[in-house]
Amino acid sequence: MTVAIDRATGKRRGDAPRPGLGQRLKHSYRKHWYAYAMITPVAVVLGVLVLYPLGYGLYLTLTDANSLNTARTIGVNEIEATYKFIGLDNYADILWGETAYDRFWSHFIWTIVWTAACVGLHYGFGLGLALLLNQKLRGRTFYRLVLVLPWAVPTFVTVFGWRFMLADGGVINTALDALHLPAPLWLEDTFWQRFAAIMVNTWCGVPFMMVSLLGGLQSIDASLYEAAEMDGANAWQRFRYVTLPGLRSVSSTVVLLGIIWTFNQFAVIFLLFGGTAPEAQILVTWAYYLGFGQQPRDFAQSAAYGILLLAILIVFTSFYRRWLNRNEQQLAI
Repeated sequence: MTVAIDRATGKRRGDAPRPGLGQRLKHSYRKHWYAYAMITPVAVVLGVLVLYPLGYGLYLTLTDANSLNTARTIGVNEIEATYKFIGLDNYADILWGETAYDRFWSHFIWTIVWTAACVGLHYGFGLGLALLLNQKLRGRTFYRLVLVLPWAVPTFVTVFGWRFMLADGGVINTALDALHLPAPLWLEDTFWQRFAAIMVNTWCGVPFMMVSLLGGLQSIDASLYEAAEMDGANAWQRFRYVTLPGLRSVSSTVVLLGIIWTFNQFAVIFLLFGGTAPEAQILVTWAYYLGFGQQPRDFAQSAAYGILLLAILIVFTSFYRRWLNRNEQQLAI
């Protein structure tokens, strides 16, 4: 029997039963086998590198696994795992335990401050430099090349360079001494450690923001500026009512990426201080310290921090995208 499909409603007409799931999958495979063949390697790689570690890490958060009770080999002796399933006790201890503030909430607050300060400075300096490079300047190509260099240089080279400059006998303190100004303990005092971390991360992150916003500026129709100028708008009004709305889509994307990257920025903090600055550790570096920087190594708590970080970013991203969609709908009205 021939089965017709109503084009208006998409519903089947006729008495023939709906094909089963197996038949639909078989038909889909026959029709789209080439697409499945293309995505299979990607799916396998994602499963091995992302899904399996995530699932195993989630399992570890429900145990008391550490370096003393996990399976290990010492010489020719193989020691079996003895860790136990403890449910959500790790999360309860991290969030509400006796040392919850020192082990989680203090680092969480500093991570929020670190992320907000770095992304704000990235966007502010990046937008300012993008506006300058969008002008017709002599040697503009050379300036672009120079300003992109901090982003092109590997992060560990940049951070180690800053670490040498911020040392007690480094270039920065030597220059401050020559000017008879106080030389901060950049790598020892908690306040200056945090200040130095934000400074170094700003240096590393501004070029990406600058390049992204410069591309957004160049996509804005020049006729909008001409029309605004003919209407008598000054420079500030043109920036407020033409430039910023024109950069809205680019800005929302790069700010979201900047927040995610900065929230999980491991290299700058770790390479700048290692394990010598406990008060300057953000959540991701503190999780690494728990799992690999102490004895015994607490794998379960470290994995729990990772799951909490993932949950925080998922919640934030959901609210951020919903807020952007709401603003776009209001502007459309």
